[in-house]
Amino acid sequence: MALNPVLGKLVSKRVVLASASPRRQEILTNVGLRFEVVPSWFKETLEKSSFATPYEYAVETAKQKALEVANRMHMKHLRTPDVVIGADTIVTVDEQILEKPVDKQDAYRMLSRLNGKEHSVFTGVAIIHCSSKDNQLQTEITDFYEETKVKFSDLSEELLWEYIHSGEPMDKAGGYGIQALGGMLVEYVHGDFLNVVGFPLNHFCKKLAELYYPPPKQNVQHKKYDSVPSVDTFENLSDGENESSHFTEHIGARKLDSSGIRSSGAMYNSETSSGVRTGFMVPLENRNGVSESTAKLPSKILELLDGFRASKALFVASKLKMFDHLKDKGPLKAVDIANEVGTSLCGTERLLDACAALGLLEKTPEGYSNTDSANIYLTSDGECSLHGYIIHSNDHLWPLFTNLESAVREGSRQNHRAFGKKAEDLFKALKCWSNHRIYWDYYHSQEVTQRFMAAMHSIAHLTARDVATAFDLSQFKSACDLGGCTGALAHELVQIYPNLKVTVFDLPEVIANTSYFEPSGQHTAPVTFVSGDFFKDNLPEADLYILSRVLHDWPDEKIHVLLSKVSAVCKPGSALLVAEIVLDERKMHPPRAVLQSLSMTEGKQRSGSEYKQLLEKYGFTNVQIKITGNLLDAVLCFKKNLSL
Repeated sequence: MALNPVLGKLVSKRVVLASASPRRQEILTNVGLRFEVVPSWFKETLEKSSFATPYEYAVETAKQKALEVANRMHMKHLRTPDVVIGADTIVTVDEQILEKPVDKQDAYRMLSRLNGKEHSVFTGVAIIHCSSKDNQLQTEITDFYEETKVKFSDLSEELLWEYIHSGEPMDKAGGYGIQALGGMLVEYVHGDFLNVVGFPLNHFCKKLAELYYPPPKQNVQHKKYDSVPSVDTFENLSDGENESSHFTEHIGARKLDSSGIRSSGAMYNSETSSGVRTGFMVPLENRNGVSESTAKLPSKILELLDGFRASKALFVASKLKMFDHLKDKGPLKAVDIANEVGTSLCGTERLLDACAALGLLEKTPEGYSNTDSANIYLTSDGECSLHGYIIHSNDHLWPLFTNLESAVREGSRQNHRAFGKKAEDLFKALKCWSNHRIYWDYYHSQEVTQRFMAAMHSIAHLTARDVATAFDLSQFKSACDLGGCTGALAHELVQIYPNLKVTVFDLPEVIANTSYFEPSGQHTAPVTFVSGDFFKDNLPEADLYILSRVLHDWPDEKIHVLLSKVSAVCKPGSALLVAEIVLDERKMHPPRAVLQSLSMTEGKQRSGSEYKQLLEKYGFTNVQIKITGNLLDAVLCFKKNLSL
């Protein structure tokens, strides 16, 4: 839920974040703000020397990023946003601006300059309110900056290079990320910690309070904050107060559609597939006959109500490989795509429109084209393709969840209902591939194997770097990924830790197909693949054992067998790395994991304290948990040293 009333003022607006930064996205998502991500194409080539102060450069860059997105959405996408948020973070030391390093040597140069010194982190933020008048974009720009002081400890050359080789500095201003491994470099922080991460949330909320809640002069309370202009507090604002007349004229007053409903943003900041925009206000007449906005419709409920339509639209478009057909081809008409895919023109056009409404495609008078996200995540050969897992979700998970009522009543998995009576004939035996249970078709084993492995590879490839860098693993010389499937995590590990020898241990059927998923152009030490069943066979020797997406899927008796074997083969000082979704202690977050448990596997999702208790039961100590912000979290623990 958004922090009412300040962030609540943005609930009914189409909000766009003009940044691809996962850190900014996480900060704003965590406080309940719903927004669309449209990375800016603005080239950060402003002449730094032309600005009197560093923060002016950061503010101007943030402003230009936001304006570029606002103009592009208005002109090219034909979707004028309500609010665009732009941000730019820089690090300054000795009056020099440090942005992102271009290579490892540049990262070393930056970190050496910060070593043992206090420096400033500035984030410039631009909030642009947009409207369209006579097809012309109208903008109202508000900008501000935040400064935080950070001091590095005196660090050795060895430690600096160790950090650089982790890969973390390469996409961070100043060459470090304080929220991850870079936190070990920092001696103290004076000011807003989130500002160093990438977005000054506190100041952002204060600025929204200024914009939407101009208080009566007699009630103004001024407070001073370090590096923040004196602003009115927003702790006791009532959502019933009027917005400023300045913004009501340009932002708040919208035309009512034929149903008498005021248009505004929703999930994906667009219309749902039923044509209803959620998050709107319903105007009612007061006693004087004047229309006024009252209670909001339940936007969250409406999003959930229509969510299945959006999911199925994504599944079908992916199965038809529409995003592949649109990749690198520029805008195409619906008739061209229908001819290529072999579908009806009417159905194709409706599906393309749905994908455009969901923000997956761009629609212009010239036709349809992929968004940047579609090229990266939805094409089958995208850089971080989720295509395999989307197809798996459509073919295997969707049928299971259509029988959710029976699953809840019976407390069991619904394979027999999902796949029909022919399942017994079609699927001859139940096997465990890496960390998931699936049905094995003896007559189509090669096709089924590769399809399932593609699904698992999608998730593993997307999460591998965050899992591999959640902890410093440079102390280990050898690792064994039990149930490592395609080796996506293993290949990432040898990239980050060149001296680490990694073995993937999985079933013979899986190992036989790993060549289809080998990364191209990799020049690090190869990964070794060994076939076997981790429940029955001897495990390869290693300093570090890895269980990624394994424990959540098995009942207690199977986990007892597996962890007992791992504990027995581990030498004192060896470690176990577990990659799973870690629930909060109330078992309500993240929702994705809670929903995943409804598939009624014999295993279960666990909280951090439950993982700690489980691992300590098998002789592991010093259990450390890292919430990565990605789809998988990481848990590291060490085999107890009996001599201590």
